[in-house]
Amino acid sequence: MTRDLYARHRAVLPDWLALYYEDPLEITHGEGRHVWDTAGNKYLDFFGGILTTMTAHALPEVTKAVAEQAGRIIHSSTLYLNRPMVELAERVAQLSGIPDARVFFTTSGTEANDTALLLATAHRRSNAILAMRNSYHGRSFSAVGITGNRGWSPTSLSPLQTLYVHGGVRTRGPYAHLDDRDFIDACVADLKDLLGHTRAPAALIAEPVQGVGGFTSPPDGLYAAFREVLHERGILWISDEVQTGWGRTGEHFWGWQAHARSGPPDIVTFAKGIGNGMSIGGVVARAEIMNCLDANSISTFGGTQVTMAAGLANLSYLLEHDLQGNARRVGGLLIERLRSVAAQVPHVREVRGRGLMIGVELTRPGTDEAAPDAASTVLEEARAGGLLVGKGGGHSTSVLRIAPPMSLTVAEAEEGAAILERALRSI
Repeated sequence: MTRDLYARHRAVLPDWLALYYEDPLEITHGEGRHVWDTAGNKYLDFFGGILTTMTAHALPEVTKAVAEQAGRIIHSSTLYLNRPMVELAERVAQLSGIPDARVFFTTSGTEANDTALLLATAHRRSNAILAMRNSYHGRSFSAVGITGNRGWSPTSLSPLQTLYVHGGVRTRGPYAHLDDRDFIDACVADLKDLLGHTRAPAALIAEPVQGVGGFTSPPDGLYAAFREVLHERGILWISDEVQTGWGRTGEHFWGWQAHARSGPPDIVTFAKGIGNGMSIGGVVARAEIMNCLDANSISTFGGTQVTMAAGLANLSYLLEHDLQGNARRVGGLLIERLRSVAAQVPHVREVRGRGLMIGVELTRPGTDEAAPDAASTVLEEARAGGLLVGKGGGHSTSVLRIAPPMSLTVAEAEEGAAILERALRSI
C-alpha cells in the first residue's frame, strides 16, 4: 500500500517535494508523543511534524475545540467580526512583550514573514533587508529572497535587496575562535561596517535559534547589541519565532528574550506550534507599524474560526500545564544524555540546543567536514528502532534535529535517547 501511494505521489507531485527515508513513511494516526504507520508500527515522535505538534498528538482539548467550532461555523473570512480570532489576538498581544501590540493572523510561517517584510518595507520606505547567514524564513518569493541557506533558496531573483550579517552560527565561520564577548563585538563591528556601505535598510530579520539551519544560535545578547545599532538608524528588528516561540527553548517564552536588554523586537512572527497541527501563522507589531499600510489588505483563511479555536485551546493547555517548564527540565536532561553519548561517537561534532530544540551535528571523524550520509544512516536506523527525528543544516553541515512535543516525559526522553544512541553507534 505504501509503495503504491509513493508511486502516485511521484506521478502528481513535484520532484523537489522531499520525503524522508528510502522507504517513505505514511503516518496514519497519533496520540501523545507517538504516531503509527500503515503497517501498525509505533514510533516515538521527536520531530513533531517539523516542530508543529507542540503539545501532543490528538490532544483531547484541541480536538474537542475543533469539533465543536466546526459544528457551528468553520469559516467566514476577516470581513466579519470573529470572536475566536479576537480572543486569540488578545492573548498573543498580551504575551508578546510588544507595547501597544496589534496582531494579524495568516495561515503559515512563510506568510507571516512575508507580511512582516511588507510592513517593514512600507513603514520604512526601503526594500533593503538585513538577514542572517544560514537563515531560513519560508518558501514564498520574498521569503526565499532573504533566506541565507543555499539548500533552501532555489532562485536569486527577489523584490528585495538582501544583505547578510554574521552571528547566527556560533561554532563555525570567521569568528568561531573568539569568546562570547569578542564574538558579539566582532559581529557588531561587521554590522556597523555593512551599514556604512548601503542606504539604511528597512529591517533586520533573524531567528533567535536557526531552525532549518541546524538549531544554531549566537551567544545571548547578540541581538540586543544589534538592536542598539539598528535603533540609532531607525531600522526595525523582526524576530522570526516560527520555531522558537511558545516556550520551546525552555528558558524563555520567546527566543528574543535571550536578547532582551535593549527591549523587545518591533515585529514578531509566529506559526507552527500555536495550532498544534492546524494552519496558523501570524505577526505581532506595534500599532504604528501594523497600521502603516495605505491600501486594503485582508486574509481569506488567516484567522478562520476553526483554527483560532484550536489555537486558543492549545495555548491554554500549554500555559496551564507549564510546558515551557517541562521543556526546560526534560530538554535539559535529554541534552546532557545526548552529550554523554556524543563523547563516545567520533562522528558527532557537537550537541547543542535549548529546551526541546536540540541539534546533533555530524561530521567525518577528525574533521569539520559535513557527513550527510551519516545523517541519513542515523535517520534510517532511528526509524528502524522506533524513533522519528529530523535533518537540517546550512553551509557544509549535517545536523539531526530533535524537537518532540513539549509534553515529553522523562521516560520518553530516556527511551528516545537510547534509540538514538544505538543509531549513532551504527554509523
